[in-house]
Amino acid sequence: MRIPAPWGFLLRQLLPAAILACLAPTAWAADGCKQLVATGNPEYPPYLWRDGADGSRLVGANADLVQMVAQEIGIPIEVRYVGSWARVQEEARLGRIDLIAGAFFTVDRLDYMDYVYPAFRDTRSVVWGRQVAPLKYRQWSDLKSLSGMTVINNSFGEDFDRYAKKNLKINTVPSLEQAFKILQLGRVDYLVYEEDPGLAYIAKFAMAGLVSASVPVSNESLYLTLSHKSPCNTTEVRAALAKAMYSLARQGVMKKMVDSNIQLWRTK
Repeated sequence: MRIPAPWGFLLRQLLPAAILACLAPTAWAADGCKQLVATGNPEYPPYLWRDGADGSRLVGANADLVQMVAQEIGIPIEVRYVGSWARVQEEARLGRIDLIAGAFFTVDRLDYMDYVYPAFRDTRSVVWGRQVAPLKYRQWSDLKSLSGMTVINNSFGEDFDRYAKKNLKINTVPSLEQAFKILQLGRVDYLVYEEDPGLAYIAKFAMAGLVSASVPVSNESLYLTLSHKSPCNTTEVRAALAKAMYSLARQGVMKKMVDSNIQLWRTK
């Protein structure tokens, strides 16, 4: 069928613009996201810790996972040390880093970063105490009359965080090593922290006399997150990250990386 001349002229004018409109988002994403910078809690073995050979880098199971994500999405990701866990969250808030490689979900964090689903690891947070003064812990209310400690800006899930703020006396310090030493000295009754990193620290530094309660404080999931202010926070990049996390979760790669990094941390 022959298109009348006026309509043919109009189509010739509009078609290139329509094609460009379809291609523009992909081209923009490629031009605007050449590399991602990830960081995380630097005192979080076997998930993350500072590289002894290069203090500007983080290594661990989460860093290994991020490199697999980079391969999946075709964008290089640098896993960089930027400071304490509190500093990490502030850098994400300001958009100075793109990704946090391992964060629990909290409503407050939604104000400055997007969570990439699915989660890549389920973790247990526990109450740590001293063998010479064993804790009789079965539920959160058992901690009401005791003095506790954790690391600054740590979360143990929305429900426990809310309960602790209202009912418990929990002081904070900048590092897990410092918190364990204070607990060893008996200056607090208990420490709240995740089980795997706690065991890793105790094993490496031969911290005697510390035990965890068998009942967890919470069971939470670790997520990859993307700063709202990251120039790479686009529909295309978010979709690519989600697809990568889904693929890697189905492959079950995280358990192997955690096991290998537990051994690596103990020998470094």
